[in-house]
Amino acid sequence: MAPSVWITLTRPRLPYIFSLTFCPPATVHDPIAGTMRVFSWYRFGVEDTFDPQYKFVSSPFLSPYVLAGIRTLLALYSLCTVCTVLAFDVSMGLGKSFLSYFTLLSYIGLTSYYWAAAVQTFFYARYGRYPLRRWPRLLQGLHVLLQSTITVFPFIVTIIFWAILSSSQTFATTLDAWENISIHAMNSAFALFEILFSNSPPAPWLMIPFQILMLCGYLAVAYITHVTQGFYTYSFLDPANGGGQLAGYIIGIAVGDVLLFAIARGVAVLRQRYALRSGRLAKGDGDGLGGSAEAIDEWQEIERPVAGGKKEQGEGEAPRVTDSGLGAEAEAV
Repeated sequence: MAPSVWITLTRPRLPYIFSLTFCPPATVHDPIAGTMRVFSWYRFGVEDTFDPQYKFVSSPFLSPYVLAGIRTLLALYSLCTVCTVLAFDVSMGLGKSFLSYFTLLSYIGLTSYYWAAAVQTFFYARYGRYPLRRWPRLLQGLHVLLQSTITVFPFIVTIIFWAILSSSQTFATTLDAWENISIHAMNSAFALFEILFSNSPPAPWLMIPFQILMLCGYLAVAYITHVTQGFYTYSFLDPANGGGQLAGYIIGIAVGDVLLFAIARGVAVLRQRYALRSGRLAKGDGDGLGGSAEAIDEWQEIERPVAGGKKEQGEGEAPRVTDSGLGAEAEAV
């Protein structure tokens, strides 16, 4: 990438001071600049200052300590559920297929999110800030992506199980009843709590293609499981039932993901508007992400001086710093 050239022109002792800063744009042949035009962290839900209004760790109805406590309880319950189900599967010789089910994979994602959210919320409640805001953007973006999945995938699991897969054996034993209620019903209750009782901003629309990719990835896992272990994790994935029916299920789940995403996002927008109108949330931008969408180059700055050619400066204001690209020069006024 060609180095940027910064030119700063200043004419003091005039009625106005004009400060001109010019940076030539990157050429179209610059592959890095071209990539940055296509990918924007802001569109991924990550700003220059991540979560400036602390929405991911606050609630319009609960104090930070209460929110952290509830998230911890949900994380503990879901972790105990995962460990219990795994232990019984292993005892019955089914441990090798534990990670072959989308239900359990999505439940593990739900567990992971609530542990991460609980820890970050406790830091915010105790210190007024939380570590994720200082972590690399990649980790911040992954947190946003994980949060978007736990508000959609649990509903997909719940709808498919109770509409298609449940049977008379669902409540055959006490263990079966507890397991199915925990991972096929309470998972959606956990997701609903995150949507309604946290200030987490509406998920960016860019999350939809990533969620579709995850669903496609699981489809590959399901057929790999059939090849390696000899069974279909879900009966509707069996091509023997008819190619048209299989395609219908696959397309239907993808469409359902988009619809559920839109519904969850819409509810989050309504909750955020309520929080703003009731004074439970500081005003940000309309999309709930806060901050500016893109950094805009300021090419001209005009300042009005006061008598004697001096520039106005508020009481206690720090000296203005001008960076010419070769170093920072403090203009004490």
